[in-house]
Amino acid sequence: MAVRGTKDLFGKELRLHQHIVATARRVLEAAGALELITPVFEETQVFEKGVGISTDIVRKEMFTFQDRGGRSLTLRPEGTAAMVRAYLEHGMKVWPQPVRLWMAGPMFRAERPQKGRYRQFHQVNYEALGSESPILDAEAVALLYESLKELGLRHLTVKLSSVGDPEDRARYNAYLREVLSPHREALSQDSQERLELNPMRILDSKSEQDQALLKELRIRPMLDFLGQEARTHLKAVERHLERLSVPYELDPTLVRGLDYYVRTAFEVHHAEIGAQSALGGGGRYDGLSELLGGPRVPGVGFAFGVERVALALEAEGFDLPEERGPDLYLIPLTEAAVAEAFYLAERLRPRLRVEYALTPKKPGKGVEEALKRGASFAGFLGEDELRMGEVTLKRLSTGEQVRLPQTEALGFLLSALA
Repeated sequence: MAVRGTKDLFGKELRLHQHIVATARRVLEAAGALELITPVFEETQVFEKGVGISTDIVRKEMFTFQDRGGRSLTLRPEGTAAMVRAYLEHGMKVWPQPVRLWMAGPMFRAERPQKGRYRQFHQVNYEALGSESPILDAEAVALLYESLKELGLRHLTVKLSSVGDPEDRARYNAYLREVLSPHREALSQDSQERLELNPMRILDSKSEQDQALLKELRIRPMLDFLGQEARTHLKAVERHLERLSVPYELDPTLVRGLDYYVRTAFEVHHAEIGAQSALGGGGRYDGLSELLGGPRVPGVGFAFGVERVALALEAEGFDLPEERGPDLYLIPLTEAAVAEAFYLAERLRPRLRVEYALTPKKPGKGVEEALKRGASFAGFLGEDELRMGEVTLKRLSTGEQVRLPQTEALGFLLSALA
């Protein structure tokens, strides 16, 4: 049995995952993004410093282990910190800025498994590093929206907000402590800890009792505490999105779950996948590189969950075309023809997709197998064909047959299949 919270991918489900990533690749590389693949594990401090000690990810959800040298390593729970680490390590700061990067791959979190959420899951990440311009924020929102829209998704909602600058967040956290401290016992155990470490995380709590208390107390939104610079930045992002005709709604309650975000925060939701409807999200993180020990490098980016997007596609009735079968299925009619079928298959590959039976078949049974595999042609190898160095080819859609030298089979099939 696969480990709880993980799954094997194959067949149509794997092809759907590949289709989602390929679509994102096309959209992001058209915007100049360079593909990056980071290791699936990093030194633990990359995530402790980058994601934030107060986050649920670091406190509860990371898969952390010691290697044989006693170093603490962690399977990556998200992509941004690792991608910024790579940017710093490989001197990308001296490249023409901004540097746009994208990555697709598995992430790991010790969450409670549920529909569309796994302990090993897959994300597409995009990061634009090296500029504070709100144009890059709008571009990131647009690229996330376009990546999902290009897949054919229709019921998308873009939510936009701002978590302000560090001093704005400090004021807001002070306000939250003042309002929530008298009601500490009414909070969940997790949120009682958040009250000390990072009160803003309480707003993102999944606990019904926490959300009921927040509603009862009529907590003011972060947007009320934005300084002038953060407010101006948000207005600029809104203006750019309007010019691009990217539909969005301003959501004062939006809080991103990682500590490195500043200013712009955004998510894209899909109405038909349940209460937890976010497909992906992101924002700006101008101080993350400094947390990782590098110089200040402003950045903005996003990630979306491949499994979540697959759920949304299924909810909208999306279905991939059936996978194409082999161009040719070779059917040995005698024991001696089995090896010859193998040799001929190898000569025709890789120009053609060729499969063959490993045991002798009667013609009818062989055609039945070829049809089940979705083959375009069946190829028969019997005693006469072996003696003459020939093969009999049958187009399965029409029943037409032709017998020709094996040396001419490639040319004939390439022409017939064109």
